[in-house]
Amino acid sequence: MTVKTTLSFTDRHHRFLSEKVGQGVFATQSAAVAAALEQMMQDEEERGIALSALAQEIRARMETPREAFIGQDDAFAAARATIGAARGA
Repeated sequence: MTVKTTLSFTDRHHRFLSEKVGQGVFATQSAAVAAALEQMMQDEEERGIALSALAQEIRARMETPREAFIGQDDAFAAARATIGAARGA
């Protein structure tokens, strides 16, 4: 289903849309706006997934007993070794 609506753009945005249509990137300005909205929707979904995964990881780490914690020297030892090797140290 298609819904007709009226949108207002700044001169800069209108010029950009017109250029993209003129270059053949999009068939119409409506198609360009629809593509931008689809990208925004995908970005929002991906951000939600990432935040959910981050929250899940934080919860899991909060349940880790203190005895299982590792010190920062141990945690970053591999990274430091890799950086040192790359620097020729």
